[in-house]
Amino acid sequence: MNLSIVIPLLNEEDSLKELHDWIVSVMNANEYSYEILFIDDGSTDSSWNVITKLSQESTAVKGIRFLRNFGKSQALHAGFKAAKGDVVITMDADLQDNPNEIPELYRMITEDNYDLVSGWKKKRYDSVLLKNMPSKLFNWAARKTSGVQLNDFNCGLKAFNKNVIKNIVVSGEMHRYIPVLAKNAGFSQIGEKIVQHQARKYGKTKFGIDRFINGFLDLITIWFVSKFGKRPMHLFGALGVLMFMIGFGFALYLGLDKLFLNPMGRLITSRPQFFIALSAMIIGSQLFLAGFLGEMITRSKKNETRYSVSDKINLQ
Repeated sequence: MNLSIVIPLLNEEDSLKELHDWIVSVMNANEYSYEILFIDDGSTDSSWNVITKLSQESTAVKGIRFLRNFGKSQALHAGFKAAKGDVVITMDADLQDNPNEIPELYRMITEDNYDLVSGWKKKRYDSVLLKNMPSKLFNWAARKTSGVQLNDFNCGLKAFNKNVIKNIVVSGEMHRYIPVLAKNAGFSQIGEKIVQHQARKYGKTKFGIDRFINGFLDLITIWFVSKFGKRPMHLFGALGVLMFMIGFGFALYLGLDKLFLNPMGRLITSRPQFFIALSAMIIGSQLFLAGFLGEMITRSKKNETRYSVSDKINLQ
């Protein structure tokens, strides 16, 4: 199979039929073998009914329905797990991603040998204050932190070699950082393509300004995980030893001062250096233990992505 089109969605009943027909016309024009995977992330409208009807008309349409809303990352993970195509395309269901971009994305993966190609919505039809400006700041921070030089990390339109999506785990809200996850997994051929962004035709956006706050918090998380996720002792152990040595240095100073320099002076416990020494050594010990426990957890527990599926269509 040439292509798997993975489409996570939440309450997009009005756009699904139009999006499906648009994708099918592109697939037929290029004579691709394909499947369309709709991942219903707990929709409360008639989205699943639309998917069911489309699947009855075409065996290329497949669906997974979650019991409740688990998030886009879990939806993508479920789609990646089920995808069978040599190239996997992800796109949003709101018609803001243009299916006409798919053939060039497919060519860049198969002919230019990219592992991943991310779309870049250079011209956006979104609110400047609510989306465009925060997005630019977010993408700048992501580039500086991750070292992946992309202009638009959060673009839903992406293409992957199948080896990439089978070797990464998209959990939490890490869908924004799939290129970073791919890089951390050893896939270095990451490209970018300017894609057409279209104004939303139906419904309203499911994301607010809070997604950028969460995005920055996730960015800190993925930076930490990528650098210290497999060796937490290198961070916590080093900080712990540093704090303990600072505390020990103050304690040694107090001891020498009391024994040799000023034996008749104030009690050690009445001096502020005593509390600095005590606090630093306690904090240092706790940090060291946190690193030790982190190492044990890393070696004993496998990372899992959790979601509950209620229905499937055309999936073996």
